[in-house]
Amino acid sequence: MTEISIGFWIWFVFGFLFIALGIRSFFSKEAVGFWANVEMFQVTDIKQYNRAVGKLFCVFGTVFIFLGFPLLSEQNSAWILFSVFGVMFESIIAMVIYSAVIEKKYNKENRKSEKEEDL
Repeated sequence: MTEISIGFWIWFVFGFLFIALGIRSFFSKEAVGFWANVEMFQVTDIKQYNRAVGKLFCVFGTVFIFLGFPLLSEQNSAWILFSVFGVMFESIIAMVIYSAVIEKKYNKENRKSEKEEDL
């Protein structure tokens, strides 16, 4: 194996770990945390919340793997910048989706305050 393919396979393994984390989230009985070292909020529907977080992790892992394909090109290629910036933007997008969509939808505190405002 060449150094180029070894780098891609390491990248692939990390992407697969995100996919495995997403699959594990589908079957978890407790709410899956997204942020490290942050106390988990009260979830309205644990099963649907875990499914949403699992989908987010699976999509993240799949896109992460595809962003690693420039590692298969020749050494010192400028295409590696596509991978670096792609993962940076992918991570930011995943955080925004989690914060703006998933957390807002399944947080009991947010749901209570929205219902009180409607009244």
